[in-house]
Amino acid sequence: MVQRSHLSPSSLPSRAKDLKSRLGILLHKPELGHRTGSSSKLQLGSRRRDSSREVLEWRESFDQLLKSKSGVNAFHTFLKTEFSEENLDFWLACEDFKKTRSKTKLASKANRIFEEFVQNEAPREVNIDHETREITRKNLSGATSACFNEAQAKTRTLMEKDSYPRFLKSASYQDMTKQATGRGSSKRSHT
Repeated sequence: MVQRSHLSPSSLPSRAKDLKSRLGILLHKPELGHRTGSSSKLQLGSRRRDSSREVLEWRESFDQLLKSKSGVNAFHTFLKTEFSEENLDFWLACEDFKKTRSKTKLASKANRIFEEFVQNEAPREVNIDHETREITRKNLSGATSACFNEAQAKTRTLMEKDSYPRFLKSASYQDMTKQATGRGSSKRSHT
């Protein structure tokens, strides 16, 4: 166990977010010898025409991206470079949770999701306001498939307004669109 006696418990989330931000900046510095887009580019598969159309549809709306399994995978890879994949993981966990039919499984899944993503100091805490966190905590007492709706909606809005526009501007997505439109570099055959 790491001792952090010099840090107050209330300063830990702030310091962790600051560290995530600083590490994210380092990943984007080419002089450090790491290009974030190069190792995490999604390669278009054998269904090239369908995949190409799908890649181009992702820029139409965030919903189009979320409807696509490969879109979700590409977006998740991008979020990892920004150290914010917990937002998408929470959203996906909520989508899976809504499909649960068993009352006992519903309650145990709800507690697991809350402990992993929603409660204060959760290992993969999502960025939601205190009021939403409290509403969600209260919803756990009578867990229904809708108990995370408000927290999920806030997280989705955050991704749509913040991460999604950066994803569309990312080198990785730009490379995918070039491949999809047939404007990829002829230098690719050298690898």
